[in-house]
Amino acid sequence: MRPDLNLLPIFLVLMEERNVTRAAARLGITQPALSNALTRLREMLKDPLFVRERYGVQPTPKAEELAPVVAAALGSLDALILGQQAFDPARATQRFTIAPNSYAEYMLMPPLVARLRERAPGVGLRFVPYGADLAETGLSSATAALAIGRMVEPPDSLIVQHLMDERHACIVRADHPLVDGDRITRKQYERLKHVNMLPPGRLRVGLFTALERQGLKREVAVSVTHFMAIPEIVAVTDYCATLPSLICRRLASDPRLKVLPTPVDLGTFPVDMAWHVRYRSDPAHGWLRAQVAEVAQALAGP
Repeated sequence: MRPDLNLLPIFLVLMEERNVTRAAARLGITQPALSNALTRLREMLKDPLFVRERYGVQPTPKAEELAPVVAAALGSLDALILGQQAFDPARATQRFTIAPNSYAEYMLMPPLVARLRERAPGVGLRFVPYGADLAETGLSSATAALAIGRMVEPPDSLIVQHLMDERHACIVRADHPLVDGDRITRKQYERLKHVNMLPPGRLRVGLFTALERQGLKREVAVSVTHFMAIPEIVAVTDYCATLPSLICRRLASDPRLKVLPTPVDLGTFPVDMAWHVRYRSDPAHGWLRAQVAEVAQALAGP
């Protein structure tokens, strides 16, 4: 019996989700259909592949061993076939899934959507959460075209491109009683209470590390999950927030707020783009990556 190659992408999604319900939803099929596919996968690969646990399924050692091989094989096949195809953005009707972190979603995605509306009106975008780990973005199974954010220890199956470097700045309310002028001192910074942007999972680096490196203390009063909440909180409190400088530049037009440089140099943090090796030679994906890179370059400036 010849192997059914259509089952292999299902295998990769299950490896990534570790949950039959979520995997079925991502694949756009019913749970019974996915269970049937899993049964056929087990017969084809001569292994249970996944063992049921309380909150999902756990891959067997053989499944762990097969996953990178299957991903690489599908990538090579895609590169061979798709690399021969031309891509016309004006006529294209593809839909791409992108996993931006909260910074990229707030700053890069709006201009990207505007650019695609002009250059590729038939192309659709779907944004999914960046998650606590790159495995949650959909990159491992190549169901997501891109992830954009800070790449920490990416697996060998991903290609990473550096887009830009960002710095930090501070915002307080315009009539803050303890902050006069256009600067905030180290003493003032450490006296104030702060609004904190929660990073996803292990990505507790960047600002946290920079503050520790400079020995700068910060008392966090409120932690939020999205940048949009921060200016609204700062505008009605005496709190301070330390944010990416380009977000602060956007907020500078808000008369309720005042943008200040950080009291000490906190260095820069990278914004990267990653994609699965199977899309290395795909003309459509290559075009999309070029658009993202151009948007980031225009945003960062000279």
